[in-house]
Amino acid sequence: MQRRKFIKNVTASSAVFSIVPSYVLGKQHVPPSDTLYVGAFGVGGRGSGVIRGLQETGKVKFVSFCDVDERRAAQTYEFFPDVKRYKDFRKVYDKQLKDMDAIMVATPDHTHATIALPFMRAKKHAYVEKPLTHNIAEARMMTRVARENGIVTQMGNQGASSDGSRQAKEWINSGVIGTVERVDCWTNRPVWPQGLPLPKGKDEIPDGLDWDLWLGPAAKRDYNNAYLPFKWRGWWDFGTGALGDMGCHIMETPFGVLDLGYPTEAEASCTTNWVGDFVEADYSASCPASSIVRLKFNAPNHGKIDLNWYDGGIMPDLPDELKDEESIGDTGGGTVFYGTKGILVCDVYSRNARLLPSEMMGLFSPPPPSLARVEGSTGGHQRNWVEGCLLGSETSSSFDRSGPLTEAVLMGNLAIKAFQYKELKEGKQLGDWDPYSYPGRRKIMWDGDAMKVTNFEKANEWVRGSYRKGWELK
Repeated sequence: MQRRKFIKNVTASSAVFSIVPSYVLGKQHVPPSDTLYVGAFGVGGRGSGVIRGLQETGKVKFVSFCDVDERRAAQTYEFFPDVKRYKDFRKVYDKQLKDMDAIMVATPDHTHATIALPFMRAKKHAYVEKPLTHNIAEARMMTRVARENGIVTQMGNQGASSDGSRQAKEWINSGVIGTVERVDCWTNRPVWPQGLPLPKGKDEIPDGLDWDLWLGPAAKRDYNNAYLPFKWRGWWDFGTGALGDMGCHIMETPFGVLDLGYPTEAEASCTTNWVGDFVEADYSASCPASSIVRLKFNAPNHGKIDLNWYDGGIMPDLPDELKDEESIGDTGGGTVFYGTKGILVCDVYSRNARLLPSEMMGLFSPPPPSLARVEGSTGGHQRNWVEGCLLGSETSSSFDRSGPLTEAVLMGNLAIKAFQYKELKEGKQLGDWDPYSYPGRRKIMWDGDAMKVTNFEKANEWVRGSYRKGWELK
């Protein structure tokens, strides 16, 4: 099917198919209420891990695998030799929509919404890896479409299904650290190259990779080894950098605990690259090597809260209450809640909640668990979604929750892009001393309800992103 025709027909076709298909795969009849039939997109890399988690539930049957790179998908294909294989997600839509209840999307960030939305409009439940989308407008759209179609959704930030996030919420609700006024979050990412010039030259496209389909909605360009297999995360056209990669994991803790909602403002500070003596580089196509982002929230139940993000080797201030042999977070990052009575620290994925000063742990009687836990340590997040699809139960990271979380993460990225943005001063040219002005280096004020930056119009271009002709979202 032609891309334009495909997009045009999506809305019309969405009313044709029911949530639970009457079509049942295999020779032996299995009641659809006991089995979830899933089409998977992006089945190598992280996608293979999600597939394992789904398989381990014992309640999933895969009807199709779709991946633009046969090399990355090879292990999954070998493990499931009988599942039909595709490279183009539109062919899955054309040929197997009726066969599935749900989809799993674990492709690069820039194609999440492009692939998921047509199936969601056809009332297929959706599991989409983090970050939910590549830009803020896509996250708002995914949240709305999920709600309008009554489908069960889950973003792939597995810490949302952990006991840790629930425990942290119970502790803070008990008042043990008082009123939370500030949260510091940090990560060891990026663990791939960032802060780079656009690659030059044209490398040979690897066998088994459909480069044009991999690009999808991104602007057409020559293949270069600088983009794959994992390094795409550091390029704005494809990925969302360190913050996009880990923010939906680490910021999920304060989001879930404090019900933060949309930020009201964002401000960033990032690494500057130099290519000569007093000659500043313009590497704005690449995410910066390190950044600090300061977000402000006005949470309905907790008041005004500052949330600070650190990556690329930059660390938050160590609390005075921390002893020499103690640490905040773990090697991958962490979260520190500063309250009026004390401090609570969590590792990545909301693990290992503890109080500072550490003597408070011996004096604290934790409240009894009041929030429902997710069963199953292996594949628990995937199981939570599968059971939601089959039983109608609540999921840990439905798009109603993870959509606004993703928007907050991407609002931080918008501030980073604003910091990177530069314009030549009047009468200046490249190579002159101090040639640039930086109009985006300010507090970016955000009207979340209107989904609009109110004080820097250039930034509104990044709220919605851009799409290659024929790949526009409708």
